[in-house]
Amino acid sequence: MNLSTLRQRLEALGASPAHAAHVLRRWVQARPQDSGRRKPEHYLPLALRHALPALLGEWTALARLLSAHPAADGSERLLIALADGQTVESVLLPKGGLCVSTQVGCAVGCVFCKTGEGGLSRQMVSAEIVAQVALARARRAVTKVVFMGMGEPAHNLDAVMEAIDLLGREGAIGHKNLVLSTVGDARVFERLAALGADDVKPALALSLHSTRDDRRAALLPHAPKVTVEQLVALGERYARASGYPIQVQWTLIEGVNDGDDEVEGIVALLRGRSAILNMIPVNHVEGFAHRRPGGDRCTEIFRTLNQRGVLTRLRQSAGQDVDAGCGQLRSRVIALKAA
Repeated sequence: MNLSTLRQRLEALGASPAHAAHVLRRWVQARPQDSGRRKPEHYLPLALRHALPALLGEWTALARLLSAHPAADGSERLLIALADGQTVESVLLPKGGLCVSTQVGCAVGCVFCKTGEGGLSRQMVSAEIVAQVALARARRAVTKVVFMGMGEPAHNLDAVMEAIDLLGREGAIGHKNLVLSTVGDARVFERLAALGADDVKPALALSLHSTRDDRRAALLPHAPKVTVEQLVALGERYARASGYPIQVQWTLIEGVNDGDDEVEGIVALLRGRSAILNMIPVNHVEGFAHRRPGGDRCTEIFRTLNQRGVLTRLRQSAGQDVDAGCGQLRSRVIALKAA
């Protein structure tokens, strides 16, 4: 069920565009339909009012909470069941953030990510993507949504952009706080470049992880064959057009991309550009060989890059103390079903 279908069903029940916006706004903001000064009985068509409880029940069933895993850092990882029984993960982040999934599984196969190990099961429809936001907002306030959960958004671009449009128009989320991540698919840059003045323009995040093309190809084996330099140049072009700096994502892995060669490469690549580097020490995933660098090394890299003119943030992956990162919750459910 995509958002266009939801709107068509509302229209068939007599809803005008304003009526549809009223209903969808309250759904995605997790507010009661009778909230606000204008009550449904004074505003919505009779047929729509009668059908609304059943519709809301269907929309709630798009994303149901299976389990919640709060962590000491204030984050909360959510294992979510979709209507067909498939599962995905969302993460409530400190300070009002939410990371949502865009696919069931992922085809990119990043070697440090549990999600990529099982490949892609199916695409998520736009209503399922938005339903994660409605579900999360029933638990706490959400003011920022990042499309960095399970899946590569570029591989499901129509659904992702439709979700971004609704969240930006009716979701009470600032456009710069809608962050679209990609490993570098050309379709993303074409789509963003085609956005008009009245369109919702998200911020852009690039999943980079190395400044060396050969090393990046080993870490992201099914990412598009675009050079690191080309990727960052494409990202900066959109950053200049939108006014939002590109967010460069870097999973920090001991002995792989934490060396001085990468530090020098980052300085050469990003200094002077409209970019923010987000470094996140890799998740510990059972069965994976990758390990996070020691705290002193992480801090050294962070300080060196900032001192040399690259705005860098050192973050921690949410939910480390509950072993719930990068598809681990979903993988446990799959393993139990197979047992």
